[in-house]
Parts: sequence; structure tokens; C-alpha cells
Amino acid sequence: MKKALKNVIAVLLVAAPMSMAVASSGGHYEHAEVDPRDQVSLQRGAQIFVNNCLSCHSAAAMRYNRLQDIGLSEDEIKKNLMFATDKVGDVMQAHMSLADSKKWFGKTPPDLTLIARSRGADYIYAYLRGFYKDPTTPTGWNNTMLPKAAMPHVLWEQEGVKVAKLDKDGKMVLKADGTPDWTWESTGKLTRMTKDGKVITKEFDTYAKDLTNFMAYMAEPAQVQRKQIGYIVLMFLLAVMLPLAYFLKKEYWKDVH
Repeated sequence: MKKALKNVIAVLLVAAPMSMAVASSGGHYEHAEVDPRDQVSLQRGAQIFVNNCLSCHSAAAMRYNRLQDIGLSEDEIKKNLMFATDKVGDVMQAHMSLADSKKWFGKTPPDLTLIARSRGADYIYAYLRGFYKDPTTPTGWNNTMLPKAAMPHVLWEQEGVKVAKLDKDGKMVLKADGTPDWTWESTGKLTRMTKDGKVITKEFDTYAKDLTNFMAYMAEPAQVQRKQIGYIVLMFLLAVMLPLAYFLKKEYWKDVH
């Protein structure tokens, strides 16, 4: 028994640093502020995902009819979001075949259903905003979060084209807050430049947040219901079980005290 207990403690001691590392992996990124209760943001994110991501990436564990949970009707889903199938109960499959995607990009684009759970919403938000022009890569793009990424910047028309400032050693120049010091080759539909040369990315940041919000929802569609059930359970424990436990303890120890 003692040996088994020692083994359990050893496993917990080994697992604790690993779990802390995983939990802290997203701490270096700007917070995405996703909200699974914001249906307007989720609907915009679903449209962005279908129009830009679903060409290459699948979401094989997500069905179109599940989008009714974010306030869309079946007719709206069929009319605005279904381009690869006619059945609303089908899963979200990429338009591109796996063979073609591997041939053109060198690797098969990953399924994105659970990417928000494996990487975190903050990582996705930083990744979407981390693309910059790099003529040395096959796609002509690079990413601060995933160097030499095979994926091109599919949202460049919305954001524009950023170029990284490099020092004499060819390393990326960082600002005081640790973010890259960009120069802009051009701005996009959702990024603008003022007369004094200041770049405003607020609209594109919102665009990226909506997409991130939808991907976080897609990774766990029932998270709102799960939290609501959790609150109900806690209220039950506090209102019913806690008084019962108190009176049981009082009855059990009455002869001692």
C-alpha cells in the first residue's frame, strides 16, 4: 500500500510541472478576450471561417446544424455557410482534397476543430496577426508564432502587408513591449493609415477576434451550458449539502464537545 502511494505521489510530482507549463504556454500572448455568449461575434467568426479557412482546413468534428446554437436558422446556414455540401447535418470538410493540399503546401493542413483547446485562443489570435512578408519562404510569408509556416497569409487583403524590421544580424527588431517593429508595405480593407503615418489595426483586430472566438466555440460548443450546470451544482452544494454536512458534524461530535 505504501509503495503504491509513493508511486502516485511521484507521478503527481512529475506531472505538476508539465501541467503548469501547458497552462502557462499562452501567457506570453495578448489576451484574445473571447466570449462564447457573444452570438454576433460567433456568427461573424463562422462566416470568416467558412469563407477563408474551410478551403484548406477541415473541422471534421463540427456539424453545420450545430451552428443553430449560435442563433442561426437552418435556412441561414444553408444559404450563407454551406458551400461544400447540401446536407445541414454534415461535418465541415475542407473543399480541397488531402492529396492536393499536401502536393501544394508540402503537408496536409491540420483539422481545426480542437485547435483552440490544444493551442489556446490567445495563440490563435496572435498567429492570425503575426503574418509578415518574407521573400525567402516558398509562400512569400512568415509568421512570428510559427516560423517557416507552410500556410500563406489568407487574410492579407483585410490586414495589408507587413514587413519585419531586421537588425544587422538579420534578426527581427522588437519594440520595448516585446512585439515586432513592423513597417507597412500596404494596408488592407480593415487596416488603415492616418495622415501622420500611424497604422490603425482596430478593425482587423476585431475581425481576428471574431474568428478566434468561433474557433474557441467550435472546440467546445457546450461550454456555456457546462458552466451554467456548474453554477447550479455549486448553488445546490452550498444551499443543501453544506447545511446537512454542518448538522451532521454537530450531531457526530456532540458527545465530545
